[in-house]
Amino acid sequence: MHVIALSEATTRMLDLVGGKAAGLGELIRRGERVPEGFCVTTEAHRLGVIPTAEVVAAYERLGAGPVAVRSSATAEDLPDASFAGQQDTVLNVTGTAELIAAIETCWDSLHSDRATAYRDAHQIDHPTVRMAVVVQRMITPTVAGVLFTANPLTGRRDEMAVDAAAGLGTTVVDGAATVDHYILDGAAIVDHHVDGVPRGDTGCLTSAHLAELRATGERLQAHFGSPQDVEWAVDADGVLWLLQSRPITSLFPLPPRTGEPLPRVYLEFGHVQGMLQPVTPMGMSTLRTQIAAMLAALGVRVDIVDIGGRLYGDLSDLARDRSSRRRLVKLLAVDFGPRAQAVMQHVLADPRFAPTGSRARRGGAQGAASLRTAGRAVVGILRALARPEAARIRMVEAIEQMRVRSAAPADLRTAADRLRFVQGQDSGDSADAIMWPIVAGMLAAALPTALLKGVAGPDEIHTVLGGMPHNVTIEMDLALWRLAQGAGDHRQLLLDTPPAELAARHLRGTLPDIGMTTFLDVYGHRGVAEVDLGVPRWAEDPTPVFAAVANYLRVTDPRQGPDQRFQRTAAAAEASLAELVTRVRRRRPVRGRIAGFLLRRARSLAGLREAGKFAGLYPLRETRRQLLLIGADLHGSGLLDQPDDIMFLTLDEVHSAVHQGVDLRGTVTARRAVHRRELRRRTVPVALLSDGTDVETVLPAVPADDGTLAGVGASAGRVTGPARVVHDPGTAHIEPGDVLVAATTDPGWTPLFLTAAALVTETGAVMAHGPTVAREYGIPAVICVPDATRTISTGQLVTVDGGAGTITVH
Repeated sequence: MHVIALSEATTRMLDLVGGKAAGLGELIRRGERVPEGFCVTTEAHRLGVIPTAEVVAAYERLGAGPVAVRSSATAEDLPDASFAGQQDTVLNVTGTAELIAAIETCWDSLHSDRATAYRDAHQIDHPTVRMAVVVQRMITPTVAGVLFTANPLTGRRDEMAVDAAAGLGTTVVDGAATVDHYILDGAAIVDHHVDGVPRGDTGCLTSAHLAELRATGERLQAHFGSPQDVEWAVDADGVLWLLQSRPITSLFPLPPRTGEPLPRVYLEFGHVQGMLQPVTPMGMSTLRTQIAAMLAALGVRVDIVDIGGRLYGDLSDLARDRSSRRRLVKLLAVDFGPRAQAVMQHVLADPRFAPTGSRARRGGAQGAASLRTAGRAVVGILRALARPEAARIRMVEAIEQMRVRSAAPADLRTAADRLRFVQGQDSGDSADAIMWPIVAGMLAAALPTALLKGVAGPDEIHTVLGGMPHNVTIEMDLALWRLAQGAGDHRQLLLDTPPAELAARHLRGTLPDIGMTTFLDVYGHRGVAEVDLGVPRWAEDPTPVFAAVANYLRVTDPRQGPDQRFQRTAAAAEASLAELVTRVRRRRPVRGRIAGFLLRRARSLAGLREAGKFAGLYPLRETRRQLLLIGADLHGSGLLDQPDDIMFLTLDEVHSAVHQGVDLRGTVTARRAVHRRELRRRTVPVALLSDGTDVETVLPAVPADDGTLAGVGASAGRVTGPARVVHDPGTAHIEPGDVLVAATTDPGWTPLFLTAAALVTETGAVMAHGPTVAREYGIPAVICVPDATRTISTGQLVTVDGGAGTITVH
């Protein structure tokens, strides 16, 4: 089948007609007004010969007048890849010779640089893509444009956006003409502007046109079940024609419906753990419970919600509570940072989030529980501040107890036995011994900034907080550095062999002994995105560790070794602390004594911040191991295609498979597809409203100097060097002196810090682990730089000023 009528194209024929033709056929069958036409199928493209006779016959049936010729690839207009503008369209084609040439043009555009790069970015296998071509009767419009059934800039689902211009719709898409921009809310025009200038009239569209577009958008969205990007044209008779309808692929998923009348606000929690990638369903099911329990231990009740595979906390009740809203923005400073604070300030000023009452009315039992928590917190924090060394000893003992207790008993034999063990895992009674020294250290590090305002600047305090001892992540990084330094005769092997091959040889036992087994015995339960149960640990796949070792071996100047850098930073911190305390006590004796005490305690306790997470990874490691064994059993029974498919189920679903033999392979396939799509998403909203609004998009724009990006200084210093944008630390090649630019970082990234000259991230807080580790090594860090990984390119020379909080792109 080489040529078929558009009216015959269906979504079931995607491989034959491509995305655009399938969508147009669907519109025709729905009764929408679409210019008639035909499709030259992918079968003709596969054969590589244009079926001239069939094309001419179909063209003559259209009347042989002007036609539009558009590409319709099999990887086009899909839910996760629109390919908008990536392949060619030829308009006003007349005559068979021009038509054949236009079809060839569309075929050739499949292999254009831009289309190839787009497929690479979306991890679409090139040989699997075929090109069909749509030929339609040409509509000569008086006005044309694009309708978005949801606001593509803010994400609001109750607004539609229209871009329109006189003449052909291509002038809207390619930016070749002045365009009218409309925002529609219900039947009303909320905003109409041209090139940023507000317009009071309706411009090139009448009110009737806009009402018809709104009604059309509602129909199409209801039919296709998702927000649509619709190309349209209005002819000289005022008739509206639809030229295309495809999903809007850039929208972040909506929060789950609650059925409540007032809007709700959700704050992204994953970046606190240095993780913006989607969490696997199994990881999500465990993380939601763990985070809620941890917050409850601190006396905070927050629902943890899965939005797009990311962890969001529902802060609506806290925002509307008269008591908690007063301190909410300040509380976000420690772990969430200034971007989260800015969006929450905006939310609190929104009348829809006005206070509705006090949480004191929630009941005596919960109030009593909060008082008990507060009492334990005060005792635990004061105890740690009074005797930090004893607090550290208690913490080490508690972590060891957690490691021992997390091991599975030897008598687990069946999948049911293993599942009971997994469901019974808990942290025991060691939480207080681990939690309160960490909180004490964080408070001791955070409070001096306010106490010393006007006397000492953030740079000085950051210097004092550098090179802190007792940080398990720093100890891990330095252990890996020592391993690299001891590589000896194997140095060239480690430099020249791809990390994945080294990892495979290590797991097979054919790699020379470089100390990797010993390292992984201690740290193998770690990894990138390590709080996600569904992600392999380093012990399972040490590829990122070998990549880090290769980066370390490129450091040839001993003074740039992380051990010496850490020692220099620690020495500078102790000297700065002594000088700062002496100076402040002369000017403000009482504050000086308090600040000096807190900073000394910070140097004793703040390094423990990573210990709690490190301890929590022990039960996660054993839970993952047992789940994979259950997955192997289910695979053997034909209920899963592979053992690690279990990570795309929840514990309840695993229970149904183990005890009832439920086949969940279809569920796994669908969830893996969504997970792969979300892995490609580079931007995750800091905060969302229940209508889909990305709160940060409606904040006033912050002006910046040309060539300068503004963020938040998190580690003092000034460095100029080539940028290295990294999305995957497992394959990162970092040269000494590179400026590491990433969306976010977690402990699995920190081995890269030992080679980098500076750190730039899009998210974070000053006390988060990324900036903390940067301060340990004395490298400048600027955090909360919006779109840093897209604005900065690898190889660009940049200057990072950790004091000013700026990045200058040269």
